Amino acid sequence: MKTQVIDNSDLHFEHVHWKKELLFWEDEIRSFQNRLDEIVEKWTDDKVLAELGQFQNNFTIHKNKIDELKDEIDSHEHSMAIHLKANENVIDRVHYKYHIEFRDKMETQRKIYNDLKKRFFTFLSKYM
Repeated sequence: MKTQVIDNSDLHFEHVHWKKELLFWEDEIRSFQNRLDEIVEKWTDDKVLAELGQFQNNFTIHKNKIDELKDEIDSHEHSMAIHLKANENVIDRVHYKYHIEFRDKMETQRKIYNDLKKRFFTFLSKYM
């Protein structure tokens, strides 16, 4: 059986990748909000505005989740740095288990966000 060695740089690399992905999502949401602002100016239909409001709420929820995820990454990075300064091995079962659980959180959030984007693009195609 082949054993894979994982070290702190692997975790750090994944953290950096996730942070960049989260920053990209934030930027996309700003762009999506601009599209919603354009639709508000063009439409007065209550049905359209209600659907628009749902997207605004979803984007707000997603922005809050992004902030939570970034805070968790920063916290884990800080913990890793403290252990490294003390010449302690950061990769123990608890930290690695946390990292795997966080990876699952990111994957779940990625799926939720991609679904939201698909629905939003469908909405835009109808009303832009």
